[in-house]
Amino acid sequence: MVFSSILFLFRFMPAAFLLYYLTPRRWKNLLLFLLSVLFYCWGEVRYVPLMLASTLVNYAVGRGIEKFRRSKVACRLFLALSVTFNLGSLLFFKYANFFIGNINTFFGCGLGLLSVTLPLSISFYTLRTMAYSIDVCRGNSPVERDFIDFAAFVTLFPQLIAGPIVKYTDISVELKERKVCADQIQRGVFTFIMGLGSKVLIADNIGSLWNEVEALGFANISTPLAWMGVLAFSLQIYFDFGGYSLMAIGLGHMLGFEFPQNFNYPYISKSVTEFWRRWHMTLGGWFREYVYIPLGGNHKGKVRQYFNIFVVLALIGFWHGASWSFVCWGLYFAVFLCLEKMFLLKWLKKGRVWSRMYLLFTVVLGWALFAVADFGQLRQFLHRMFVFSPGMDWVYYLRNYGITFIMGILLSTPILKRAQKRLNNPAADAAFSVAVLVASVAYLVDSSYNPFLYFRI
Repeated sequence: MVFSSILFLFRFMPAAFLLYYLTPRRWKNLLLFLLSVLFYCWGEVRYVPLMLASTLVNYAVGRGIEKFRRSKVACRLFLALSVTFNLGSLLFFKYANFFIGNINTFFGCGLGLLSVTLPLSISFYTLRTMAYSIDVCRGNSPVERDFIDFAAFVTLFPQLIAGPIVKYTDISVELKERKVCADQIQRGVFTFIMGLGSKVLIADNIGSLWNEVEALGFANISTPLAWMGVLAFSLQIYFDFGGYSLMAIGLGHMLGFEFPQNFNYPYISKSVTEFWRRWHMTLGGWFREYVYIPLGGNHKGKVRQYFNIFVVLALIGFWHGASWSFVCWGLYFAVFLCLEKMFLLKWLKKGRVWSRMYLLFTVVLGWALFAVADFGQLRQFLHRMFVFSPGMDWVYYLRNYGITFIMGILLSTPILKRAQKRLNNPAADAAFSVAVLVASVAYLVDSSYNPFLYFRI
């Protein structure tokens, strides 16, 4: 699915962008909407009506709130309609079988599972449309009166599949007035290629190591290989999702939009608190603004603050997947966030080396919870990690993946970005981007391993 979508971009993007640039300004959003629907149809045509229904419902909610602004009851009813439709769709398609399975397990029922598949990107556009309705109800966002402009916002193809989670307030001005200059296109092309290289050359490459570790079986690997495997997964998930975010941001630049940053070198953090400010920033911002603060945030005492943190992180974990393992992953980080709020953060701020070691150890262990959904397998994997099992199998994989590990570790830090700024050589940047593009295309054509971890969220 991801491979075909990337090929779709390469095949039709030049012609689509040329048509977009030649189209008069007043028709650009209509063209953008049609191109976005076409892109979505390429991935999953049968759920296009659901996405369009979400667009129509939330557009109508915004107009209804505008018309009955003076009535708090009416505004709340319209907002309830938006929340019910959005969360109802998400709960049905993504979590219905999860709840049915748990009811069967805990109450001994024999309810049959539903024959539904998860609609592409429903977790992302649901958050965007719901945020719009909430912001309009609060008076924090203007009401979009033009349906085509609103539909272009919801379906905007660069960030449709996997983010970043772009709110209406982020691009409301650009939806009406935007200009694309040569410098912006050049910056967008460079950003897109860097994202493609991150996804294809690093994430897909290093991810195959974790795939091999899983295929060997956790009972059959040594402790060093277990740690290599989870480190590989840690790099894979960062460059996988971070790479796609860069691709989306780059495409946004080429269309005249400035999408918000989604990752800011999270692995250089010195605490879990800092990590969550740098990791999937738009998701964290969404839950902070629409869940954490409405619950009371940190303004109702320490106990309430810790409770709010646990609620938010449990929901973030559950948002990632319909499994208790994802909930546990979120709660795992909630424990460390609360410990840091209590006493640990002031000590971490004083450290340079040990605080980063603490962060990396904590996050890598967290990715083990994320990667292994089956609790029995997870127990076996953690046992292999912490109860030493000798072996030389890791040497083979280190020879095969050592260079990719080094590249991934270096690119997880801002070292190369700082070097690029110091050199300030546009010709060198252009040559580098061409080399990355050629290598990425060659890898895509040659490789059959092209997963995307966030594609089905």
